[in-house]
Amino acid sequence: MSKPIIAITIGKSNYPRIMNSRNWKALDSFAEVIHHTGPEAATKEDLIALLPEADACITSWDVARLDADVMAAAPKLKAIAHAGGSVKRFISDEVWKRNIQVFSTSAALGRDVAETTLGLMIVGMKHIFPLNQNIRKGGWRDTLFWPARELHGKTVGLIGAGMIGTHVIELLQPFSVNILLYDPFVSQEEAARLKVEKVDDVSELARRADIISLHAPANESTYHILDAERLKMMKSNAVLVNTARGTLIDEPALIEELSQGRFYAFLDVTDPEPPAADSPLRRLENVVVTPHLAGCIEDCTGLGAMAVEELRRFFAGEPALHPVHPDMFARIS
Repeated sequence: MSKPIIAITIGKSNYPRIMNSRNWKALDSFAEVIHHTGPEAATKEDLIALLPEADACITSWDVARLDADVMAAAPKLKAIAHAGGSVKRFISDEVWKRNIQVFSTSAALGRDVAETTLGLMIVGMKHIFPLNQNIRKGGWRDTLFWPARELHGKTVGLIGAGMIGTHVIELLQPFSVNILLYDPFVSQEEAARLKVEKVDDVSELARRADIISLHAPANESTYHILDAERLKMMKSNAVLVNTARGTLIDEPALIEELSQGRFYAFLDVTDPEPPAADSPLRRLENVVVTPHLAGCIEDCTGLGAMAVEELRRFFAGEPALHPVHPDMFARIS
């Protein structure tokens, strides 16, 4: 039996980041591989030229959307494995009309985001960055950011328990924290299994949490889920972590609260992104802004490995690890 033809659309310059020798060996074991030969991710024109003979393809960040024109040029395509974050931008209605199987590697990416989130919680409670700034100015413990605190025993409020949020919950278990969860898609039974306290109101979470961490998708229902009123409810000396999407927070209201020095924030995402050159977020001492780095940056080969494994399973007739269906889009950014 001939091997399926799998097209790699990610661009040669991205190979070291996403595909290592182990991934290539695994792919070659069951498939014939064809390549988009350009250095950067495939454009619409590149996809139309590459996909006519492909049975499946591997996509990643910056690959063009698989719209009606692309799908018309890919009559044999049966599966798409996305080695990146959300698949929402890449998948058109034509993909679903053709009943093409879509697989996401966001679970692998989510582990990186969750681990970064845990690290930010720890250094946030310890006030590592503002204390360092004070020492650079000649001070020591003579600052509003002393005393430093510990994560152990605190109340952590999580907004969203998808793949990232659930992994954050797992990582927090050794710290004996009380975890509050707001997620309308999680039942009381599931919350009990996760060993968290489900709350039905974000305001309650804002009032009670020592740390708030956001892991919800960006959509109409989550836009400014932390608005001015809820930001005012946050505890003084709380820590806010956003590694999800900038639109989840009312940024002008956040800047107003941060300007009063009441709590500390780590923002890996902002709205807009990056912040304007004159944004107070660039100079306030109680906020750290990072350039959207919570997920994998240098080594994303775990995503490539998962994409290859999904396609191996598909062509072998085995169950998928992380299939994506149209009804899941409400929970995807």
